[in-house]
Amino acid sequence: MAKPKVLVTRRWPAAVEAQLSETFDAVLNTGDKPLSEAELRDAMKSYDAVLPTVTDTVSAKAFDVANPQARILANYGVGYSHIDMHGAAGHGMTVTNTPDVLSECTADIAMTLLLMVARRAGEGERELRAGEWTGWRPTHLVGTKVSGKTLGIVGFGRIGQEMARRAHHGFGMKIVVQNRSRVSPDILARYNATQVGNLEELMPQCDFVSLHCPGGAANRHLINTRMLNLMKPDAFLINTARGEVIDELALSRALWFETIGGAALDVFDGEPRINPDLLDCDNLVMLPHLGSATREAREAMGFRVLDNLNDFFAGREPRDRVM
Repeated sequence: MAKPKVLVTRRWPAAVEAQLSETFDAVLNTGDKPLSEAELRDAMKSYDAVLPTVTDTVSAKAFDVANPQARILANYGVGYSHIDMHGAAGHGMTVTNTPDVLSECTADIAMTLLLMVARRAGEGERELRAGEWTGWRPTHLVGTKVSGKTLGIVGFGRIGQEMARRAHHGFGMKIVVQNRSRVSPDILARYNATQVGNLEELMPQCDFVSLHCPGGAANRHLINTRMLNLMKPDAFLINTARGEVIDELALSRALWFETIGGAALDVFDGEPRINPDLLDCDNLVMLPHLGSATREAREAMGFRVLDNLNDFFAGREPRDRVM
């Protein structure tokens, strides 16, 4: 029996690519360049499975195919707002993702960003590299203490809970949670957390706000001028979720006029393009989407995709099916 033909849209860890090539008739994107809409549409016609990443916009036009060969989109990543789910549903395609395996590493980056922006680490590093440091002095780059402060977490799924674990048990932070559904009291108790009903209630309470909610149209510009104005003037915003969750023009204005203390971003709206309004904000830390960028997490994500593909082509229900 012929092996299913699968397309891997970007370079994956070598160990995962090797296993994919052994198990399937796998075509690898050795050039590691994002596929165009036309290339993705052609892939739907030619492969049994397409394996996209969060950088691949699988739009409605990508599904504009009369009789696609592809039966499953096995996504490499947790979020899948880059996939037009109506288009996939219209062809009866299965869509899977890779939860669990990147939660700890993404929370590590969120905590890294929080510490960097609070202690002005980005500004300090830029000063050193520019040869502008004149030595220690009592008023130089004075930042904000993290321990004991209040952290608001927007979206209390796996990653949000891992962030709460680090912040509460590691830094003694008070945790306030906003989530689209009710969080079980026993889960909240693990972090001595309090759940509030909406963002309007959460934002004014917090010294730090960390975003861990889904992206997509429903949450586009969830953090806008109105929400930023509700924050304390010395509070900090952290985003390791999806770039579209923040109105970047509104954020840049809040940073320019110092109506908030600062922000730290690992994701951007329309990445890899960076909104030029953000580039001159000294009170902003930026990382190039490193949330899951550890060898352990990236390999585990790939092997999770393999598990989902093996289940699907064996006629079993993939454990990470989202549609």
